[in-house]
Parts: sequence; C-alpha cells; structure tokens
Amino acid sequence: MIRVAILRAIVVLSAILVTSVADVQAQVRVDIGIQLPAPPAFVVIPGMPVYYAPRTPENVFFYGHQYWAFQGGGWYIGQSWNGPWAVVEPARVPAPILQVPVRYYRVPPAGWKAWRRDAPPRWERHYGREWHEDAHEREWREREDRWARHEGKEGKGCPPGLAKQGRC
Repeated sequence: MIRVAILRAIVVLSAILVTSVADVQAQVRVDIGIQLPAPPAFVVIPGMPVYYAPRTPENVFFYGHQYWAFQGGGWYIGQSWNGPWAVVEPARVPAPILQVPVRYYRVPPAGWKAWRRDAPPRWERHYGREWHEDAHEREWREREDRWARHEGKEGKGCPPGLAKQGRC
C-alpha cells in the first residue's frame, strides 16, 4: 500500500515537472513574426549606445551585442537579427532601450501618436526596475561611445562590434 502511494506521488511529481519544463521551453523561444530577408543596416541613435534599423518594417534595435524587438506591446531579445527571439519581462528591459525616443520606433503603437516624438515612451514604473548594467554591457557601451565621438558622425555608420562580425 505504501509502495503504491509512493509510486503515485512520483508519477504525479514527474508529470508536474514535465509540464513545467514544457511551459518554460515554450516561453523561451517565440515566433514574433519578424521575417527580415537580410541583416538590417543599423544607425546609432545620437547620444545613446543604442542602434536602430531604419529600413525594417519592425521595431528592431541593437544594444549590448544583442538584438531587441518591440512588438505587440512586449519586448523580445535575440542573439541574431532573425532570432530566435525570447520574451523579456518588462522589469528586465535595459534602461538605454527604454530611453529610445518615440521617433526611432518604426511601428509605434497607436496610443503613442499624441506623445512627443523626441522623448522616450511613457513606460509604466515596473519597466526596467530589475535591470542592472553588467560589466560586458558597460564595456561595450563605453567602447561604442568612444567610437561615436571619434568618428564624429551624425548617427550614421556601423558600430565596430557589428563591423567586425560582418553584420553591416
């Protein structure tokens, strides 16, 4: 009798574990409908360590050696310009991404039309709350800042990190 109860408990716990793992995997990689035929050209946003893709039909950004997409009211991150994309909790979106002015969103949500185009969107308080700049992000940002000042370009060109990888 005790063996049967223990076996049932193990079966139930195993089923719960498998279901939990399947749910986590389903949330990690998602198809957000971004289908770009080739790597997009990125342009630096003046005064920021963030780049945007002005010729894509989507809101695609590059920051900290990662690709960021804003679609359907949510943020996604990818290691490549074509994904795979993972959902990012609003609290973990980097502050530099949240500070991008509305004008750099290729497809701003309808509710943003009345907002100032030269200011960032009005994010709710929980956005970016848990983000902190890791050492590799800080080093990348500082290197990109020095490059932008050295080049003296008006927000045009290819960041050194992307150029070395042949991405633009």
